Amino acid sequence: MTEFSFVLIFLVIVAIIKGVRIVPQGEEWVVERLGRFAGVLTPGLHVINPILTKVSYKVTTKDIILDVPEQEVITRDNAVILANAIAFIKVTKIDRAVYGIENFREAMRNMVQTSLRSIIGGMDLNQALTSRDHIKTELKAAIADEALDWGLTVKSVEIQDIKPSHNMQEAMEKQAAAERERVAVVTEAEGAKQSLILNAEARLEAARKDAEAQLVAARASAESIKFITEAVKENNSSAMFLLGDRYITALQKMSSSENSKIVVMPGDLVGAVKSLVGGK
Repeated sequence: MTEFSFVLIFLVIVAIIKGVRIVPQGEEWVVERLGRFAGVLTPGLHVINPILTKVSYKVTTKDIILDVPEQEVITRDNAVILANAIAFIKVTKIDRAVYGIENFREAMRNMVQTSLRSIIGGMDLNQALTSRDHIKTELKAAIADEALDWGLTVKSVEIQDIKPSHNMQEAMEKQAAAERERVAVVTEAEGAKQSLILNAEARLEAARKDAEAQLVAARASAESIKFITEAVKENNSSAMFLLGDRYITALQKMSSSENSKIVVMPGDLVGAVKSLVGGK
């Protein structure tokens, strides 16, 4: 066998080694012939022309996880919040993913960031913090059409975290503390007001009861006077006895008082009582 034969055999072996391609499961390879797109190699064994054809791109067909980094977003009411997300995409048109965009991973990541800022920017702070499902739905719809043009399918988009910025958290804590203090002051004032109202109502009720008692006493006194007047029309001895008794009682109180030094007693007590009732 000549030297030329050995060289020929060697070139054939090299061509076979270079031309045989085994594509693993979960990947698809893009091959180009003379610089142009020639086809896609699916998982399995393939033989290509190693001289005119080459494998240019190896693309995974599994779901791709895109971690969107945390970014500052300004809401409609000028509050600054921090938000980050995670997107799950899949390459469905490998030629579009390779030739339609330079780097589809970075393009999708920037698309998610831009859309997230736009969606949250149209919301108030409270709405943005409590509307994760709404934000997720709008975000997926916003990037789905663009992803199709790049041969990608958006499987899901999740909001990992959405929270106020550090300065915003401090402002919210101060606002909450001020609100709690305001509520405490209002509650205390309301309690004082109710206490004053209850005290006033108690005094009013006491005054009403006292007036009723005085009215009852006055009526009783009037009835008593009327009864005495009827009794002494013909005989004033009963009146003299009553007045005399009260007169003596009054003199006793005067004599027992600490401020009394001398008590003057009338010499004719019966005559004094008679003169009070106009008796003879």
